[in-house]
This record gives sequence, structure tokens and C-alpha cells, in this order.
Amino acid sequence: MSPLFADVLFGHGQLLDTSRYYIIMSDSIGHGGSSKPSDGLRARFPHYDYGDMVAAQHQLLTEGLGVNHLRLVIGTSMGCMHSWVWGEAHPEFMDALMPLACLPVAIAGRNRVWREEVMDSIRLDPAWKNGDYTEEPVLGLRAALYLLLIAGSAPLQWQKDYPTRDQADKFLRDYIEKHLPQYDANDVLYAVDASRNYDPSPNLEKIKAPVMFVNSADDFINPPELGIAEREIKRVRRAKFVLLPISGQTRGHGTHTIASVWKQYLQELLEESK
Repeated sequence: MSPLFADVLFGHGQLLDTSRYYIIMSDSIGHGGSSKPSDGLRARFPHYDYGDMVAAQHQLLTEGLGVNHLRLVIGTSMGCMHSWVWGEAHPEFMDALMPLACLPVAIAGRNRVWREEVMDSIRLDPAWKNGDYTEEPVLGLRAALYLLLIAGSAPLQWQKDYPTRDQADKFLRDYIEKHLPQYDANDVLYAVDASRNYDPSPNLEKIKAPVMFVNSADDFINPPELGIAEREIKRVRRAKFVLLPISGQTRGHGTHTIASVWKQYLQELLEESK
């Protein structure tokens, strides 16, 4: 519901005009208002993965809302990876797919290492107590948030926004002061761990819907020099990959939320998949 996303896409006459489309935005398992460890089960909460999350969304649609077909599945970051899972698990369910800011392969290399660092930061804090804490393991959670912040960073924009040492230090202090109270260590641990067995690469040929796949060149999590997106997209029928160049409008991994940067490609996808 960020203005950078909703105000660009959901208004009158816009591409996903809510007077023409029903927009379904579910909180996935472990996130938002949906069931998660901090609700009470703590480390006894089931160790869900992306397959479980998509299965729950599908059940919500079909059994809860009576929806048997979607005009579009669009997802950003984790939702980007969910989009690939959707396309393979339910290839007839949607007219189009738009994954933004991910790769359609297993989490490995640096992408796996920084995630493991996040999880270790929490698990190695003595205050975590194997997930059975009554007070937040603040040191571990703080370290995890540091890593999450860097993973979503945009070097060009940050240099513009915080050009001095004092400005950069203040930004970090303000960020932690605002966000640390909003997170629960088990919730973060489970959310990051959910990507452990994600790997749509063996079944990309199963995807039938047109795909518009968009990444940004300044994405720390999905760096373009890997060449993975260009290689794997060739295996998907009716698919196009777009790499957005670094500019004053991109925001690293967070470019997926700046709809004005990539809405032209959404328009192209909607026109192709009429």
C-alpha cells in the first residue's frame, strides 16, 4: 500500500485500477497479520517454506474466496520467488506472471551466506534461548537488522542522501531506533529460513503464462554479473527479462517497490496477455 506502488498502479485509469480489478494482497504465513511464531508458539511454530506459503495462498483463493483464476500474479522480492512457485505449481491459474527482484534458482553463493549470517546472529545470541525467550534477544536481532538493511541498500542513493559521516551515522541510529521494536527475532529467523529449499529451476518449462521478469542492476541480493536471469529465462516460454540500469530512480533491491520505474513493462505484459 506504499504510495510509491499503490498510487502509481491502483488509481482511476491506472494499470491495476481497482474499479476494474479486485486486488488481493495476502499476508503470507509468518508475516503481517497471519500466523507466526510470535503469536505464542515461538520455536514450536511449524518451519514453513515458500511452497507452504503459496499452497496457503492458493487455498485462501480457491476455498476461502471462491476464486479459480487470476488475471495476474505479481510479486516483489520474496513475492517474486513466490511468483515462480505459483507459475510452476498452478500453471493454468493465471493469465500473466510478473516477478520483480529475485532469481529463479536455489538460494546459494553470497545470497545464502548473508541469510545464514542473519539467522546465526539470532541463534548465537545467548538471550535467544533456543527460541524460548521472554525478552527479545536484542543483540542478535540488531545484527540481523544490520544485514537486512545492507542487503536492501542502494549505494548511489545513499551517497546522495547521507554524504557526510554524521549524516550516515544518524541514518543508521534512526533506522534501528524505529525498526528494532517492530521486529521479533523468531519471526525474522523463520522468515529468512523459509527460503532454504526454494529452487524453481528444475521446472521452469512448466510455466505457461506470459512472464515479465524485472531486476535492477544495483540489487545487492540479485547482482546482474551472475548472468543467472539471462540464462534461465530462455527456458520459460513467452517470457521476457528486463534489467533496469542504475539511475537516480532505482533503489537497489527496493526498486521493486518504485512502480514508476517499471510500470511500462507491466503495461506491456497486460497487453500481451489479454
